This record gives sequence, C-alpha cells and structure tokens, in this order.
Amino acid sequence: MFRRLLTVLTVVLLGPALAGSVPAFAAPAPDYTGIVKLSNCSGSLVRLPQSDETDRALVLTNGHCLESGMPEPGEVIVNQPAHRAMGLLGADGRVLGELHATKVVYATMTDTDIAVYALDSSYREIARETGGRPLTIAAAPANVGTPVSVVSGYFTRTWHCSIDRVVYSVREGGWTWKDSIRYAPGCDTIHGTSGSPIVDDATHQIVGVNNTGNDDGEVCTFNNPCEVDENGVVFAQRGLTYGQQTYRIPACFSRGGQLSLVRDGCMLPRPAALPVPIPIPA
Repeated sequence: MFRRLLTVLTVVLLGPALAGSVPAFAAPAPDYTGIVKLSNCSGSLVRLPQSDETDRALVLTNGHCLESGMPEPGEVIVNQPAHRAMGLLGADGRVLGELHATKVVYATMTDTDIAVYALDSSYREIARETGGRPLTIAAAPANVGTPVSVVSGYFTRTWHCSIDRVVYSVREGGWTWKDSIRYAPGCDTIHGTSGSPIVDDATHQIVGVNNTGNDDGEVCTFNNPCEVDENGVVFAQRGLTYGQQTYRIPACFSRGGQLSLVRDGCMLPRPAALPVPIPIPA
C-alpha cells in the first residue's frame, strides 16, 4: 500500500471553477470524469446508488491516504473533522475547481483500505459550479476477468488492467485486507496511485480502490504484500498489484447520505465503541 503513496505533499489544486449546467448524475464516460487529485494520493468524487443530487457529496480514497496518518490495525475512524482541499478533474484531465472536505465520514485499514470524505457542497452545487460529476460505487462485487481502468488523478494517467482473481486475504505488515482484487500480470501501478478508483470499463462504475503492490518479492512486509488463503497458505510474488473492493460501502449508508454501520447488510468494520448513526454535516 505504502509504495502507492508518495510522500511529496505539494500539489497545484487549482484552476478557476467553471460554470456549467451538466446534470449531477449524468452517465460518466471512461475518462477523468469524477477523478480527484489529492496532495499525496488519488481519489474520486463518488455517489451511492441511493444518492440524491441534493446530498452532500463524498470523495473516496484509501485509508492510508489520510492527512492525519495511517489508521492502526483494528482502528476505525468515523465522524472526524477534516479540512482538506482537493482538485476535481474533468473528462480531459484538467482541473475544474477545488473541492473542500469537512469530515472524514469513515476510514479504516482493517479488512479493507478506504476513506470516505464528506464535502461542503452537494452534487448539484458541484455540477452547477464546476460541471463536475461523480462516479457511482457499484453495490455488487467485482467479477474475475472484468476489464478495469485504474484512473490516477495524481498523475492524470490511466492503467488499463483486468481482474485476475479475488484473493481471500492480502497481508502487509500488520494490516490484513479481505476479498482483495489482484490485477492480471502487467498492471504495473506505481507509487502515487494510492486511492485511484478501479472503474469497470463496461459499466463505468467503481468496483474498487487501488492500494498496493509487491516491490521486492519479500513476503508480507512493508511494500511487499502477500496473499494468505483460507488454509493459511502464503504466496507472494514481486510485481503483483492489488486493490480493495468497494461494494460493501453502499449498504452502510441510508438515503440522505447518512452513515449507519448497524444497517442490515452493512459489513464494514465497526469502531470498538459503535456510535449511533452519523449524519453528514450540513
């Protein structure tokens, strides 16, 4: 995971906002629509299948891309104030304007590696002010063999890959992730592509978020993730790269963009002291 994150924290965020009247939920094209550039990673402006255009907008990236640092194994962060600027890209990769996150709605590196930010604007407001549109997070798991694009806002570069298999678990250092996506050989995502959405080329929906790869052929160490199957058999190979599925996210949000980790079907890890359902701030 960490080999996908650059420590350089400088970024040009952006360019003036462009006025536009693009519908907030128009079907995205397989380009840079909805892609976000962070100071240290990539991300994406996302909606849930049940989202309304008046809901506060969300941005998806990796848990290890948080400005506050990487969550510890077993740590789950909810409802944490944030003040983070990020650049929203248009279809051609140019920055449309600056987004502002006010809260980390959810973040963890346990079982998965995700962070969801809430912004200070609705999808409708973003569409009106910048012309930017979100990508939809698919509510179904990724299928093996699916052609996907790993779209990096940090580099404005896209890797065209396919899903080789869904791995029972991937371990790196003290972190373990379940049902991980392994890309087919040759999908050589690089440092700085952490948080890039994995976009299904056919549906243009997000099925995962890119997060790691084995640099040196070591086994289960920092920058060298390994696979561990149901029987505890360990496998590692230099050059294999991975992402984390995102289909569990939609079930943990109700209409209106309210996070509830106790909803039926929500399988995301919970904090040790489970909070009541958390509204996204107005």
